[in-house]
Amino acid sequence: MVKIVTLNTERLILLQWQPNDYAPFFELNNDPAVMQYYPNILTKLESDTLATKFRDLIEKQGWGFWSVKLKEDNQFIGFVGLNKPDTVLLFSPCVEIGWRLAKNYWGKGYATEAANAALKYAFETLQLDEVVSFTSVHNIRSKSVMEKLHMVNTMQNFDHPNIPAEHKLREHALYKITKAQWVDINL
Repeated sequence: MVKIVTLNTERLILLQWQPNDYAPFFELNNDPAVMQYYPNILTKLESDTLATKFRDLIEKQGWGFWSVKLKEDNQFIGFVGLNKPDTVLLFSPCVEIGWRLAKNYWGKGYATEAANAALKYAFETLQLDEVVSFTSVHNIRSKSVMEKLHMVNTMQNFDHPNIPAEHKLREHALYKITKAQWVDINL
């Protein structure tokens, strides 16, 4: 049986998805501001399917894109975590770090705080050599989080194969951090 991992930070808990996470996750995925750098907002069915996929992957391997809640009131704020992308990318195979938070929780350092815990797990427990992250070249907020995590822009932009060729969000920036870089930063 796989042990389901829960991570704790000063203000947050990263944990397995619960049924009561689905409604606020849909609100987040249905918010045009949150989904600005995705091709479209998600329907309730698409959002629920995505949450179930995240839950099932954690059930299978113990880790993944965790539900993130505030410790102070157990409020769901989004997801943060690690994932092996299904899509074959130029740099596959890989493990990515990613996040999506409700707009009310932007600018408070939550994405960086949770992502730092996920990176610690990636390098200390999973013993990964490298973690990547990628986003639309236009997504300044996500790129800022990547930089706060000390990830390095590889300057190897790529066209995301799941986004239509003519779409303005197709070009993505690729960031990476190696275990050695992470250890040097966290000494």
